[in-house]
Amino acid sequence: MFAIAQGPVKQNATDAINILSGRLQSSTLLEDRRNAIFGLRSFARQYPASVASGALRGLIASLRKDSEDIDTVKVVLETLLMLFNPDESSREASEEIALWLADEFTQRQDNVTMLLDLLETSDFYSRLYSLQLLSAILSSRTERTEECIFTAPLGISRLVAVLDEKREAIRNEGLALLTYLTPNSTELQKLIAFENAFERIFGIIKSEGSLSHGDRVVEDCLILLANLLRLNVSNQSFFRETGCVSKLARLLSDAQSDHDTVGEVAEWAEMQRSRNIYALLAVIRLFLVQGGVGTQANQTSFSQYGVLNQLLQLAFNDSTEMQIKAEALVTCADVIRGNPPLQESFARLQVTAVLQDPAGTANGGNDSSLKVYVIDGLLDLTLSVSSLHAFDARIAACECIKAYFYHHSAIRLHFLRRAIDGHNSGAEEMANVLTVLLRPAADTMPNDPYRVWLAAVLLFHLVFDDPKAKALAMNVAEGDASQGEEVVTCIQTIAANLTNDIRKGEDERVIVGYLMLLCGWLFEDPDSVNDFLGEGSNVQDLVQAVFQGRNRENSIVQGLCAMLLGIVYEFSTKDSTISRATLHSILTSRLGREQYIDRLTNLRKEPLLRDFEVLPQKLGSASSSGLPKVYFDRTFVDFAKDNFSRLIRTIDRDPEFEIPIIANGVQKGISRELVDSLRSQLEDKDKALQKIQAEIMSSERQLQQEKFDHRRAREMAQLDVTRLEKLNDALQRHHEDDLSKLRADHNSALERLQRQLQHAQRAADGEVERIRKRTDADIGDLNTIISELEGKMQKANKDHMQDLKTAHNEYTLKLESQTARLSRAEDKSKELEASSKRAHEESVKADHLLAEKEAQRAAAQSELDDLLMVFGDLEEKVAAYKKKLIALGETVSDGEDDEGDVDDKDVTRENDDID
Repeated sequence: MFAIAQGPVKQNATDAINILSGRLQSSTLLEDRRNAIFGLRSFARQYPASVASGALRGLIASLRKDSEDIDTVKVVLETLLMLFNPDESSREASEEIALWLADEFTQRQDNVTMLLDLLETSDFYSRLYSLQLLSAILSSRTERTEECIFTAPLGISRLVAVLDEKREAIRNEGLALLTYLTPNSTELQKLIAFENAFERIFGIIKSEGSLSHGDRVVEDCLILLANLLRLNVSNQSFFRETGCVSKLARLLSDAQSDHDTVGEVAEWAEMQRSRNIYALLAVIRLFLVQGGVGTQANQTSFSQYGVLNQLLQLAFNDSTEMQIKAEALVTCADVIRGNPPLQESFARLQVTAVLQDPAGTANGGNDSSLKVYVIDGLLDLTLSVSSLHAFDARIAACECIKAYFYHHSAIRLHFLRRAIDGHNSGAEEMANVLTVLLRPAADTMPNDPYRVWLAAVLLFHLVFDDPKAKALAMNVAEGDASQGEEVVTCIQTIAANLTNDIRKGEDERVIVGYLMLLCGWLFEDPDSVNDFLGEGSNVQDLVQAVFQGRNRENSIVQGLCAMLLGIVYEFSTKDSTISRATLHSILTSRLGREQYIDRLTNLRKEPLLRDFEVLPQKLGSASSSGLPKVYFDRTFVDFAKDNFSRLIRTIDRDPEFEIPIIANGVQKGISRELVDSLRSQLEDKDKALQKIQAEIMSSERQLQQEKFDHRRAREMAQLDVTRLEKLNDALQRHHEDDLSKLRADHNSALERLQRQLQHAQRAADGEVERIRKRTDADIGDLNTIISELEGKMQKANKDHMQDLKTAHNEYTLKLESQTARLSRAEDKSKELEASSKRAHEESVKADHLLAEKEAQRAAAQSELDDLLMVFGDLEEKVAAYKKKLIALGETVSDGEDDEGDVDDKDVTRENDDID
């Protein structure tokens, strides 16, 4: 029978991938490796995990090994790109695969360097796919890829050189890679910029048709330019010094001229043109970061090269879109903000008028060429254009006006004086800030609440934190006293308009504008507060407004009314029309502390205020009513957030205490710091006084005690003196009596003695003679005795000296004998010590000899023991030999045994001798 042939075993995808992966790694021929890669490419989209796990390292190795073969490189790069971008329907598709692939490439620097080396080839696919692969790796592992490209030799140079590529696909891919590479790394931005990237970018923009005719590539170039310049002072300085600012001005100029000359274009082209211009304006604004290191120099450079003028012309061109107008005006504001020379020269510029000239229109003329000064044009755009479509442009124009007098007191006062003069002249000026606020048009307010709001914002910036401007604005008044009209101050008029609008239920934006203005105006200005309190109903109306309504917009109005009440109470003075005590009573009784704090807290939590920095203040935030959700000004938001805690504590402030304010160099009120300092000093002085008083009391007690002791000592001394005086008087009296008695006795005794003396003298004369004779005899006897005694004394002295000499000689002999004996004893002691030392040394030597003898004996004994063991073995062997001989029939004599015994005895005797 014949066997039925069977078909080949069907392989699954995993086995096929494993076989192809093994073939790729083990094949030595280029053709075999290429065929294996082709096979793997067919599985890459559906089985990316299996292909990557089995063949990724082989693909990278083939890319390195076969880099000279264009076809192999192409298919390897295609396979790798498929692994990064698998089929979405694949079960193995996962974002982790891209991360793993990127890790495999970035773990070794030479893998990224290898991809950069492919940019040196001229092959289209090698260059294109290597750029795409680098982009895929960068998107997965950004930081590590940036590091590898940064450290790769000539890596940045090769990437930037791609911008010079004539083939658009490669150039655009390189442009995209550089765009993804540069947003965050400052060092990469610097390296790319110094590879002449700015010139190359402008070259691409020009070749693509500039802003007007360029497609998405122009926008990508501007995005790359923005990445290189954002927050990079070094690149901005390099851009400015290489003359690239003039190229920005030329781009703006060409965009406007092309738009004026070219007729209608496709909608997508017009949209792309707007996107390109918007991107360019964003690039310009990167140079103008407020407070930046190089901002002043950048502003001056933009003004010198005409960028400022080009921006104004773009903003006031009728054909420009509103979004572009708004961005251009915001950019103008950034160019002049905080730069006094530019602010001063800005007002001299002229722009196309926003409003039509009635005379020119009536005569049928064309008013498109009508020029007005830029400030007038900005005010017209801000306050006179009521179209909701132009909201962003109006906000931007307002920003431009604020930048005009930003931190420039002279311009601010000049602007305010012109507004005051225009208002006082009575002319119908639609664009006068004061006229709009003090004499609002009732017909325009419902349709255009932002007119009053923008006017309030401008006046808020004019007077905020500027005492001179506040004082100047306070001089404005409504009414003519000479004609019997009531004169109402500017603040009171604004407050009256505010309360009227609250009663009528006007749009909250108008009310918020008035409240922002009053809060900024009255803050830290007691004079303005007193002016506000001149109309007593203002406080009552504000308290009532706090309790009106419960919706979201009313919560903003309620919070701002509470804030304004807090500011009025905080900065009121003793000279205020309504005293601080009365204001405090109104706040605590009619409004209530809890309600006051609750309104302020709710205002602080209001998202429009809390999240102001992140919410778009543009037309795009329009609510269901059609108006944008723009209620606050940025400066007011900062002011409110900075002072919320202070205003919350205001209601707890003692009415007797006034806040110290320095206005025009004069301090008003009482300084809180001074009071605290004086109170602290007073406490210190009280403590010191108490201490001194305690010391004084102690000293007084001590002094009283000392006085008492002194008085007692003085009394005792007085008693002693009195007693002594009495004693002395008594002694003196007794002494006189005794003296008289003694004198009498003395005289009688003297007489008696004289008589006795005379008698005795006579007797004595006889006795003297007798005694003289006897004395002469005694003297002779004494002289004889003296002579004898002198002889005996001389003899005794001689004998005593002889005895002393003899004793001295004996003592000297004994001392010499003792010294000799002591010397002999010392010599004998030294001899004994020497002999003892010799004996000790001999003893040590004897111990050493004994130890050596003992060691020799032990060694000999050990040898003898070994010999005995040997002899024992020999005897055993001899006995064994004898037995063998006897067994063999040989005769063995007894002498041999005896010899063995004799030998044993000799050995034993020798052993005993050794012992």
